[in-house]
Amino acid sequence: MKKSMYSIFLLGAALTTALTAGLFFAWATSVVPGLGKLDDAGYLDAMQSINREIQNPLFFSCFIGAALLLPLATIVSYSPPVSMRVWLLLAASLVYIVGVFGVTAVGNVPLNNALDATNLTHADAFQLAAAREMFKARWNALNTVRTWFSVVALGLVILALFKND
Repeated sequence: MKKSMYSIFLLGAALTTALTAGLFFAWATSVVPGLGKLDDAGYLDAMQSINREIQNPLFFSCFIGAALLLPLATIVSYSPPVSMRVWLLLAASLVYIVGVFGVTAVGNVPLNNALDATNLTHADAFQLAAAREMFKARWNALNTVRTWFSVVALGLVILALFKND
């Protein structure tokens, strides 16, 4: 029973971490540069729209799923003496929870909420430029952080998959 639970949690953790890392990587390498070419109004409008649409069950099942499944896989795989697999999964859990989930919750989401509260319809060119400046650099920096952390977490999970001890 423990082996099958471990396999289910490890597979779920690997898949949800991979999907989240892929989303952030694709965002950083294609969406951010593409949006950067838009004028201020277009950029802000697109970011508001995307930030609203990302809040859906499929995204949340992966994003939150990894934060839950990584520690569960770690716990279920634990037995003395502590194996390298457990250490790798523990590291992946901490990296993901702090560097991906935490950065998103404490950094990106508040910026998204502030942007969402911005009324673009009645803003003049100066206000649009100021809103973009306030949002863009910090949001992109935080997205780069969570992208790298998600890739590191995925790498640790992949290494754990190959450990048979």
